[in-house]
Amino acid sequence: MADIFSNGEGVDDAEHTIDQSCAETAGSELAETSSPRRAESASSTRSEAFLTRAMSDWGDAVYRLALSQTRSKVDAEDVYQDVFLRLYNDTTHFQSNEHLKAWLLRVTVNRCHDLARSAWNRRTVALDLERDNIAAPGHDSEDTAVWEAVGQLPEQQRIAVHLHYVEGYSTDEIARIMQCQPSTARTWLFRARSTVKDLLTGDQAKPETLRSATQTTPISPPSETGPPPLREPLRSIPSISEPLPKGGLV
Repeated sequence: MADIFSNGEGVDDAEHTIDQSCAETAGSELAETSSPRRAESASSTRSEAFLTRAMSDWGDAVYRLALSQTRSKVDAEDVYQDVFLRLYNDTTHFQSNEHLKAWLLRVTVNRCHDLARSAWNRRTVALDLERDNIAAPGHDSEDTAVWEAVGQLPEQQRIAVHLHYVEGYSTDEIARIMQCQPSTARTWLFRARSTVKDLLTGDQAKPETLRSATQTTPISPPSETGPPPLREPLRSIPSISEPLPKGGLV
């Protein structure tokens, strides 16, 4: 386990690989499949089976990231809806299931950024923090203290902490998702550890690690059956014309 108070040990030990060597030839035509584990050919919209499987595989990860950043169940559900509506209408050719996951998390980060910039969100975030508790009921109080401290970090540091300690990404992979240099991702994690350590020491809390705090998944799931389903029937989903940010995962 990577101690939050160590100077970066364990930061690069995660073994996820976003770009798999098994990518299909870009010009090859693939038959549409119900599983996003195979690359899907570009089309005007995804199949319903593809979207359903993507939601089953990565819906929890999208919702966890959205909830950790917005700290509001209502906002997290809105972000969740937007991300999968975007996937349904997008024509990105995914090389692997990990490529799909990275794309979904990239879009989630962008949606959270948009929400954070809204004037209404800035006025209501204090109320959201009081109403929605990120830590699940019944978890150890020290784990709760760690995640309350994480919630006070700047946005980029919160995202980096979530991707590394909850999703298990290395700093190189975090850099790809967040569109920054690996050194920048390492700096965010270093500053996050230092800040959380100072906050916990100020509260006279016992030293704790972020990774051990995540062992019991401190972010409450939206329901026993997973993230909320799309509110609209798939066949009536409107077109989403907003393009991905320049340099996004495609």
